[in-house]
Amino acid sequence: MVNVCDVQIMKPLLQEHGFHFSKAKGQNFLIAPWVPRSIAEQSGVDGQTGVLEIGPGIGPLTQQLCLRAGKVCAVEVDRRLEPILKITTGEFSNLEILWDDVLKLDLARLVREKFQGLRPVACANLPYYITTPILTALLEAECFDCVTVMVQKEVAQRIGAAPGSGDYGAFSVFCQYYAQPEILFDVPAHCFMPQPKVTSAVAALRVRRERPWKIDEPELFFRVVRASFAMRRKKLSNGLAAGFPDLGKTGAEEVIVRAGFDPNVRGETLGIGEFARLANEIARRGRGG
Repeated sequence: MVNVCDVQIMKPLLQEHGFHFSKAKGQNFLIAPWVPRSIAEQSGVDGQTGVLEIGPGIGPLTQQLCLRAGKVCAVEVDRRLEPILKITTGEFSNLEILWDDVLKLDLARLVREKFQGLRPVACANLPYYITTPILTALLEAECFDCVTVMVQKEVAQRIGAAPGSGDYGAFSVFCQYYAQPEILFDVPAHCFMPQPKVTSAVAALRVRRERPWKIDEPELFFRVVRASFAMRRKKLSNGLAAGFPDLGKTGAEEVIVRAGFDPNVRGETLGIGEFARLANEIARRGRGG
């Protein structure tokens, strides 16, 4: 198996195939072998698992996943990597590479077709510039048991942030609605080639089988969440009034009180269950309840 984390091996190989790193694609390849090994180990992949890997790059995580999983389906948008991945991962019979943009794929259909009889998980070293849309797509597909991603550390902190903390925001609520996040470990910049300017972190999002909140209308719930964070450090009533013009300031204050909150409450202090109460109250009001 080619040691893809050995710079002395990979630099000449990349040069041989005329490969140049693309800043536009956010390409930073792992060169510290403990990182892909730890990701694969801590993601819980085994012979009964089907793994969707996004952005295999030169294949360091792909190799470790293939050594453990029943099947790996890797989605890569950069066709320049095809001859390199043939060398670094060509020996694995349980690997299928799709040359496509993951955001254009029907992920639920892909999982049904590729991982029949296997426990589906997703695993990825996500480019910083496209972390949010890809993670959103993975969670909204609602077809994975767990999503393990390496992202910018600041993003990992936002994903797992608690109500009232500085990192807590609408994306925190979104991720925690679908999954239970846990930051597994940090990855320093020197573990990559070329080195990024920030520290990364690996986070596991274990998808919820059941959601312990009563949410009548999920779309309305997320609209409430976005409105609640639109005006940070201001009263929640301001954000709700702006996000729901039909309510107005008076209606927003009435909704907040009827949901059981202090009229001066701020949105960034509320948890998912509390946002659910607000959304359900707005829904009842809309129905004339």
